[in-house]
Amino acid sequence: MNNWMIYGATGYSGQLIVAQALAKGFQPMVAGRSESKVKALADKHNLPFRFFDVNDIQDALKDVDLVINCAGPFSQTADQMMSACMDSGCHYLDITGEIDVFELARSWHKKAQESGVILCPGVGFDVIPTDCLAMMLHQALPDASSLTLGFDSRSGFSPGTAKTSVEALPHGGKVRKNGVLTTVPLAFKTRKIDFGAGEKLAMTIPWGDLATAYCSTGIGNIEVYIPASPRLVKRLKRLNKIRGLLGWSWVQKFLKKRIEKSVKGPSEDQRKSLTTCVWGEVSNEQGQVKTMRLNVANGYQITAEGAVYVAAQLLNGTEQAGYFTPGQLLGADLILNCSEQSQVV
Repeated sequence: MNNWMIYGATGYSGQLIVAQALAKGFQPMVAGRSESKVKALADKHNLPFRFFDVNDIQDALKDVDLVINCAGPFSQTADQMMSACMDSGCHYLDITGEIDVFELARSWHKKAQESGVILCPGVGFDVIPTDCLAMMLHQALPDASSLTLGFDSRSGFSPGTAKTSVEALPHGGKVRKNGVLTTVPLAFKTRKIDFGAGEKLAMTIPWGDLATAYCSTGIGNIEVYIPASPRLVKRLKRLNKIRGLLGWSWVQKFLKKRIEKSVKGPSEDQRKSLTTCVWGEVSNEQGQVKTMRLNVANGYQITAEGAVYVAAQLLNGTEQAGYFTPGQLLGADLILNCSEQSQVV
């Protein structure tokens, strides 16, 4: 089992994953929509290549054992690619943080089992560190009824991540309450959190763990936070009044065009210097509280390392099939195994 593909390989995160794969001695097939871009990347590294659109996959995966989908926003690619993978008997990984993609993959658990394939979205920074921390916290307090997660990362967005954030704005915030995903206003809650370098104001965000941590732990009340200035919190609260307008197609196109022109993603120096602090807290009905922190590499570095590590494990062979979160698939210590910089603090 060694014929695998990185789709969306010419994007920001895709190129990092290609570089990581090469560094680990792999020769993956690179793929994407643009023949010229994919061929240029393939020629640069002497790799096999294939070009196709996710809406016209046809036989593109017939001889492929595993795909890492890096083509975001994943709301536009994951459905088609997961379906094609199940039809072709091909394992599916991606680097999404989009709640709807996780929920879709979970809904296809039985079909994936019948197809003999793994569906495991979120094998990057979204959501390996937070998923693993959620499982560690659950192990520390097995009867926990509430889980709060957060992370402090200063490295900025890649173009794909920025576009995904723009797509999410019209849909508001999300929390999980009593087991149910619940839509709430943007910047729904704020609180002070010490992510590892002193307390900071933080706000809730609709992060993927609202889906994955629920699957990994069964905890029914989950919130996720990131640091936010008072100014940003106020701005997002004001946006709640016109949130519906942000979903208009011409507004989305305008915002995404601006992203394409201005957002490039962090440089190599920034990725090396700007690490990430991940924080989590669980509590039970008796009032017991457990808190843990992880120090990990820059999120985009984690994405490259995590995606290639998980792919390598599956390429070695597995008897499992179905939908899994990264932590369910490879255990709560996955983050410690896939990235040397990761440590519990």
